[in-house]
Amino acid sequence: MSADLAVRIFKQLKSEDFRVLTAIELGMVSHRYAPEGEVFRLSELTEDSAVFHLKRLYDYGLIRRWVGPYVGYVLNMSGYDCLAINALVKAGLLQAFGKSLGVGKEADVYDALSPGGERLAVKFHRLGRTSFRQTKRARGYVAEREHISWLYQSRLAAEREYQALQMTYPHGVFVPKPIGQNRHVVVMGFIEGIELARYAEIPKSKTVLNEILRNVRRAYVRAGVIHADLSEFNVILKPDGHVLIIDWPQFVTKDHPNAEMLLERDVKNLIKYFRRKFGVEKEVNTAIRYVKGDVSAT
Repeated sequence: MSADLAVRIFKQLKSEDFRVLTAIELGMVSHRYAPEGEVFRLSELTEDSAVFHLKRLYDYGLIRRWVGPYVGYVLNMSGYDCLAINALVKAGLLQAFGKSLGVGKEADVYDALSPGGERLAVKFHRLGRTSFRQTKRARGYVAEREHISWLYQSRLAAEREYQALQMTYPHGVFVPKPIGQNRHVVVMGFIEGIELARYAEIPKSKTVLNEILRNVRRAYVRAGVIHADLSEFNVILKPDGHVLIIDWPQFVTKDHPNAEMLLERDVKNLIKYFRRKFGVEKEVNTAIRYVKGDVSAT
């Protein structure tokens, strides 16, 4: 399910709807399905009012109802979207949404505006679209936990991505500007451009590769951060010819036990791609020494 539903329906929701959504979220901390009575209590609404808004939210497709030994409710991803959007609007970070900028396997990204008119990108993490086992294998911060819901898994991804942007952006790494984060949603500077993977040809492709490596070096040497999943799919080539490195949830720091291996894998992935797609030759070991700060130029 994409974030379209939440983006479209958010302004139709009332304060009582958000109280009920929040009550369900709180109830899910200790129950797989938040018990109906717990929702009544946590929302601080009368029973009749809570039932009315539960029905509204169910009809909108923001929650699911479960009947077993008790009646319970759980948030759909769209309900979680609405809670995050509401928090970001209240924090003064979001004013309006524009068009979708892209729907991927693990995230939806939307054009948006801040209250001050700044153009933004809003990323809704959607890790539940992939196999749970596959995701746990790929993401160490998930594998550390025996049980984790899709909602919380997506929240962890957003927290990590925002942390990576906060660590790298101040050091001049070409990444989106970190603006804010709530639950599974990251607000960042506007992303304009196209993924490298979608280009058949790139003018001055060697220069582009060198700029990517220069930013990998800055992230490693200045911020102590390794992307750990770098490929042609998460490097954006902007209209001005410069790059933007995106999708950082899997980042690791220099003290990670596999740090050097992951850094070298990132560099090898890039060099292999540029050689195969654009005919750019780059000596791998020299490039690896460069991004580690051992040599001054590639």
